[in-house]
Amino acid sequence: MFNVKLVTTEEEKQLAFNVRKKVFVEEQGVPVHLELDEFDGTAKHFIVQDGEKTIAAARAREVSPGIGKVERVCVLKDYRGKRLGILIMEHVEKYAIQYRWTTLKLNAQSYAVPFYEKLGYVVTSPEFLDAYIPHRAMEKSISI
Repeated sequence: MFNVKLVTTEEEKQLAFNVRKKVFVEEQGVPVHLELDEFDGTAKHFIVQDGEKTIAAARAREVSPGIGKVERVCVLKDYRGKRLGILIMEHVEKYAIQYRWTTLKLNAQSYAVPFYEKLGYVVTSPEFLDAYIPHRAMEKSISI
């Protein structure tokens, strides 16, 4: 059974970083200095676990009053297609509502735009490169 949780310890944060490194650094070739950044210290991190194994991660942070940004959403390759992206995004949105954020923004890798559109996000930018990968800015209004 999959368990989503808000990270509360440094050990759990390292587990999130390990998933991110596997997906973004090893699989996609993102330089580690771009993947792990200055926002990791203040962002709220989320992980999905399958028993003791951490298999997905995401982070969210408030970028201005009432506006949050979802970042670094990733699922280990062997666990993709099991709706874990939806599961972690639902958890992030519940967190956002709890903290009275009314808008969530994110920069989706272009191939993932349809995934986020199914969750109610709308494209708000032309394509751009982030860490050498094509992205589109997206956002969603949420009810509090």
